[in-house]
Amino acid sequence: MHNPEEALLASWQHNAQAWIAAVRSGAIASRRQVTDQAILLAILGRQPQRVLDLGCGEGWLLRALGERGIQAVGVDADPALVQAARAAGSAQVHLARFAQLANGQAQVGQDYDLICANFALLQQDIIPLLAVMRDLLLPGGALVVQTLHPWSVADGEYQDGWREESFTELAGDWQVMPWYFRTLASWLTALDMAGLRLASLQEPQHPQSAVPQSLLMIAERP
Repeated sequence: MHNPEEALLASWQHNAQAWIAAVRSGAIASRRQVTDQAILLAILGRQPQRVLDLGCGEGWLLRALGERGIQAVGVDADPALVQAARAAGSAQVHLARFAQLANGQAQVGQDYDLICANFALLQQDIIPLLAVMRDLLLPGGALVVQTLHPWSVADGEYQDGWREESFTELAGDWQVMPWYFRTLASWLTALDMAGLRLASLQEPQHPQSAVPQSLLMIAERP
């Protein structure tokens, strides 16, 4: 695969409008039934005043937090998604690539009580980004990461590596998206190497499903 990081970004640029339509129409069953509520409850459970949504997309979580009186700031790498989030009422949404955040080329504020990444950490090298996010947190602040559950998507190959998502179950014009699969141990190692301490690990599950819909980790800045 030729530079999967660039292909990942290009896929989002191509898929932005289809993604906005899918999220806003509730077309993704796992989100509608389980994972949207899971991340929202995980955030609200910590009663933050100020939240950064890393990879905010079209901004549904920013709006949900704002409706509950929480100051929510977003950042995303795709201009169309940032524009959609702003147009839907989220004033503080930054346009920046994760690589720019990781190497200090983009500023998104600091002193956050909580930073969340909801199905947004899709690239291979996340440790530098996580370390920067740790430094944007207040002491005792938390990073909340929700991602695909590695056991439910392993497909017989439980080892780190690039995979592809084709969005075949969704209507619309989609481009294949490369994303980086990591095992549970790799996730925990990445958090640890970024200087974050795991506080909670959850496996949100639909009562009628045999496998968890996601893996949800809460890690704290000591």
